[in-house]
Amino acid sequence: MIKRLWKERYLYLLLLPGLLYFIIYRYIPMAGNIIAFQDYSAFQGFLHSEWVGLKHFKTIFEDQEVIRVLWNTLYLSFLQIVFAFPISIILAIMLNEVRSSLYKRVIQSIVYVPHFLSWVVVIGIVTILLKSDGILNKLLGSVFGMDTVPFLQDPHWFMPLVVLEVIWKESGWGTIIFLAALSGISPSLYEAAAVDGANRWQQIWHITLPALKSTIVILLILRLGSVLDVGFEQIYLMLTPFTMEVGNVLDTFVYLKGIQNSDFSFATAVGLFKSVIGLILIVAANRLAKRFGDGGVY
Repeated sequence: MIKRLWKERYLYLLLLPGLLYFIIYRYIPMAGNIIAFQDYSAFQGFLHSEWVGLKHFKTIFEDQEVIRVLWNTLYLSFLQIVFAFPISIILAIMLNEVRSSLYKRVIQSIVYVPHFLSWVVVIGIVTILLKSDGILNKLLGSVFGMDTVPFLQDPHWFMPLVVLEVIWKESGWGTIIFLAALSGISPSLYEAAAVDGANRWQQIWHITLPALKSTIVILLILRLGSVLDVGFEQIYLMLTPFTMEVGNVLDTFVYLKGIQNSDFSFATAVGLFKSVIGLILIVAANRLAKRFGDGGVY
């Protein structure tokens, strides 16, 4: 093993920065999960805080607020998987059908751009467009004679807006992996299908989609692993006192409970619970994928 490490030392040297990142910022902080089993006090520290076992985990299932926040998280994650996840697939297939390479590159560049905008900028744009005296409300009032619609204050609009923001910002970037998978399809398959009389829709259904199957399964498994992670920054910036009941998710709840209320132990217990559920979902989805003939993630 030592000889092999020395022989491939330059490859491992390239691996080192990424490995150090995960060790420093992912694995070492996991030691802090011990405070989920303590009544942690910043003055007493990890070693001297009172050990309370599973007390905070029991509170998770007894606290009605946690149950509501968990439901909000699951429901929003479900909406994102159902509506946002397929958009990248559809967009990749549409781009793959474009024959002009110049036009294809231009469209790709346009749909990639929103990914590089921070959520602060995106929410700022949405606020300008949808506030009570914003552009959209003025347009609805002047053209259709409609009353002002409180898009940002109405709880019923909160989750649809969040999903639409995710679609606009991330769908273009999500096409990269699917386009890479499509580039591996042999053109001879399409030529043979055309000779057999298959039209473009039939070629997409019988060649393009089967070629994407494994990629879709892998990405869906990884997405299930973060089903309780719907994004802190976007949700926090969208929250208002009017939408708190439907918009407060686990990420924002942990922040409000742990940082603002200084209940570090309970917030850590919620975060650890979220991680364990994500791990269980990844393992279960991976086994299910293998059972149906796909390779899975591992």
